[in-house]
Amino acid sequence: MRSPPSAGQDIKDLVRASYGSIAAGSGSSCCAPAAPPCCGYSDAELASLPEGANLGLGCGNPQAIAGLKPGETVVDLGSGAGIDCFLAALQVGATGRAIGVDMTHEMLKKARANAVKVGAANVEFRLGEIEHLPIADNTADVILSNCVVNLVPDKAQVFREAFRVLKHGGRLAISDVVNARTLPEALASDPALLCGCVSGAVPAAQIEAWLAEAGFVAVCVTPQPQSRDLIATWAPGMGVEDYVVSATIEALKP
Repeated sequence: MRSPPSAGQDIKDLVRASYGSIAAGSGSSCCAPAAPPCCGYSDAELASLPEGANLGLGCGNPQAIAGLKPGETVVDLGSGAGIDCFLAALQVGATGRAIGVDMTHEMLKKARANAVKVGAANVEFRLGEIEHLPIADNTADVILSNCVVNLVPDKAQVFREAFRVLKHGGRLAISDVVNARTLPEALASDPALLCGCVSGAVPAAQIEAWLAEAGFVAVCVTPQPQSRDLIATWAPGMGVEDYVVSATIEALKP
């Protein structure tokens, strides 16, 4: 007899369906792509992207804290339609590469089509879950992610995988959300708020602990209080901005 799906698998299926709909143009995102200042990208960065790469799904700009250099290898966890991969590819140049990993077929199709449009030879997109990356040990100089780790049931496993894939001396540069206060049950149990980057958030201290347990050093989780107005637009009238805030997450592999 087949075992019933776990709660974690149910969450993955829910997220996969939601983001597949967004990629296909029939769903809504948490961060409206119509507003260029959204999530910290400059007008110049947005103008450099292939059409359709920016679906407005981020809560920050991990490029801004990554310090990318020519020749580096970058891995983007939950790469979506490719916005951060394409921006990273421009920074690392022809001698570097950007690898995006996403579990949603519709997102991968969109990202790969975008890469063909602009002839991005140093970008590739792989199907996979970020808890089980389809990437060899000690591959990446930098790991990026933008408002994706909160969607994953086993966040500690994500950080263990990130540690495995990073080279020694490699760095983590993530934009995500953290709890400012504990969510009330009505918000925490709302499926729309899980897919909308709210109810999967955890306290900054918990993220710091998971990163340290994975082996990272120089861990720094920095909440961004200026994100309150943006987060309020994700679920208007529900007060989610009182409970969740964007944050930058940085760490090093020794």
